Amino acid sequence: MTQAYLERILTACVYDVAINSPLDHAPTLSGRLNNRVLMKREDLQPVFSFKLRGAYNMISRLPDEAKAKGVICASAGNHAQGVALASRKLGIKGVIVMPRTTPSIKVNAARRLGGKVILHGDSYDEAAAHATKLMDERGMTWIPPYDAPDIIAGQGTVGMEILHQHPQKLHAIFVPVGGGGLAAGVATYVKQLRPDVKVIGVEPEDAPTLHAALKANKRVQLEQVGLFADGVAVRQIGKETFRVLRKHIDDVVLVTTDEICAGIRDIFDDTRTINEPAGALAVAGLKKYVETTGVEGESLVAINSGANMNFSRLGHVAERAEVGEHREAVLAVTIPERPGSFRQFCQAIGKRQVTEFNYRFSDPRQAHVFVGLGLQDGLHEKDDLVAHLEENDYPVLDLTDNEMAKVHLRHMVGGHGHLVEHERVFRFEFPERPGALMQFLNQLGRRFNISMFHYRNHGAAYGRVFVGIQVPPEHAERFDQFLDGIGYRYEEETDNPAYALFLS
Repeated sequence: MTQAYLERILTACVYDVAINSPLDHAPTLSGRLNNRVLMKREDLQPVFSFKLRGAYNMISRLPDEAKAKGVICASAGNHAQGVALASRKLGIKGVIVMPRTTPSIKVNAARRLGGKVILHGDSYDEAAAHATKLMDERGMTWIPPYDAPDIIAGQGTVGMEILHQHPQKLHAIFVPVGGGGLAAGVATYVKQLRPDVKVIGVEPEDAPTLHAALKANKRVQLEQVGLFADGVAVRQIGKETFRVLRKHIDDVVLVTTDEICAGIRDIFDDTRTINEPAGALAVAGLKKYVETTGVEGESLVAINSGANMNFSRLGHVAERAEVGEHREAVLAVTIPERPGSFRQFCQAIGKRQVTEFNYRFSDPRQAHVFVGLGLQDGLHEKDDLVAHLEENDYPVLDLTDNEMAKVHLRHMVGGHGHLVEHERVFRFEFPERPGALMQFLNQLGRRFNISMFHYRNHGAAYGRVFVGIQVPPEHAERFDQFLDGIGYRYEEETDNPAYALFLS
């Protein structure tokens, strides 16, 4: 079967629409990591993503009678643009069903490329169900985003190009993984011709579809996945892609949101281009691999898979990149509430860049300060700083990896609640569409009182909501039933120490 895929890749029809993307040296990142880092620039494709390769390869191979009836797909992003461009190039009808939560940049791009876009539902699953219904009614051909041999073969041409462009010794190729089409195509080609080259998949920690499947030795369906890297927000690895990957992938690296943001900045530093979160996954994984293995003096390739970034997300990315690159420490420090204590605290932290300082009087004896501090020497400097503050009798809570603190607390004003009884606090992810908040409030009804509310929209398909709700003990069971039926992803933060310090 591997030989059959090799033949499919070698004969794949992609270059009517795709470019042979460059393999660029990344001098800044190479110098920092003591390795030769190369970036495979799929972000430079006509649709700013590798996805057009597989879509065009599959559509171009359809029989004439299928082409006459048109093609259809469900997609929240880059696959939609690939199908739209391929359909226009081949002169056939292409219908793309997208969730209503899809970022406008991707909806507009699919329309501009000639696709007939239908917005339906709030999730990919709802959009896919509607697309399947239309397919059956109209006799159109389904173009899957990853789980088909012709799709995998089209994406596999990326691996073919890498080996042509770098015939010298190559230690590893890092590939982003969502449904697995790109990884399966690259891995099956590279392992057939250069088995010495490692092929390493990279996934977000909150969407580990391949990692979980390999660990279980079977495909598993995740209960939920993170949405920051929306291009790889897939709950289950593809059936065919997993069959290929379990034979050919060498390892899977998991990365955090902060590490992805740092990868976006690394790409910008070397190329002056901005990748979307999924597009920077491979760079983030490459960096983590170097950090954990200590490899030096090797050639490493990261596939920059896409650049369809909403402009409104850039502020959020820049903010998180500082933490992801260990250039910022986020701390909660307790200082005495007396004249001169602020000056003494500033003396204790020394000549460091203060990136953020939040404080509100709430106790006549002590104050809790939320402070961001720039770092020059990463985690070692942060650990030394915390130890130094504690030696000077400042209690310190490290919030650098506290998601609630980074997303919400640092942007909130006010302080501790006054006479707020039975408060429980949660982080919710709301779909970015009109009426989402009202739906939440309607389901909550008049049964429970909202005691705190903070909302952030940073250009993603889902907004982040931090909410406090008063839940008397006698109504706890009914409230839990409300949570089970709300339909929004959530996480309780009532026991988060940052909440206790600043808001409770």
